[in-house]
Amino acid sequence: MMIRPLQPGDSFETLTALLHAAYASLAAQGWNFTAVDQSVDVTRERLAGAQGFVAELDGRIVGTVAVRGPKPAGEAYIADPPPPLYTTPGTAILAQLAVHPDCRGLGLGERLMDAAEAWALGQGFAQLALDTAEPAAALRRRYERRGYVTVGAVQWQGKTYASVLMSKRLAA
Repeated sequence: MMIRPLQPGDSFETLTALLHAAYASLAAQGWNFTAVDQSVDVTRERLAGAQGFVAELDGRIVGTVAVRGPKPAGEAYIADPPPPLYTTPGTAILAQLAVHPDCRGLGLGERLMDAAEAWALGQGFAQLALDTAEPAAALRRRYERRGYVTVGAVQWQGKTYASVLMSKRLAA
């Protein structure tokens, strides 16, 4: 099992299929996360300007995460204006954390988050921010165990749920 940076030869089709598989259980609960059914073009767009990481097991990509610096205030975040947290200088944004259902329980999600947090710290960011569905209590608890705290809320256009904004201070 290896965590590595996304490479130019990695397939956006493979990443998109992984996201669909990983987020299917959330879709079954009625939560239409973008990654549930995003197109390959949206995967590519969400990774533009970000540092992607993948988890590889026996030569197969089975996990992914993306991390990037703050969005410019005028740039859309998917289809919406970004919340102020996502435009705050010194803030990195974590997105598209996914582990294939066949590989859950192996610690890949934690290792992907470790890689994203280490990258953000190494780039000089003071905090890492993310959002998740407010009703997704298990996801929120996972982030809380890693030191993330709820700092706000947002209602993304077209989503069937309200989201919480969470952040974690990064320590050198």
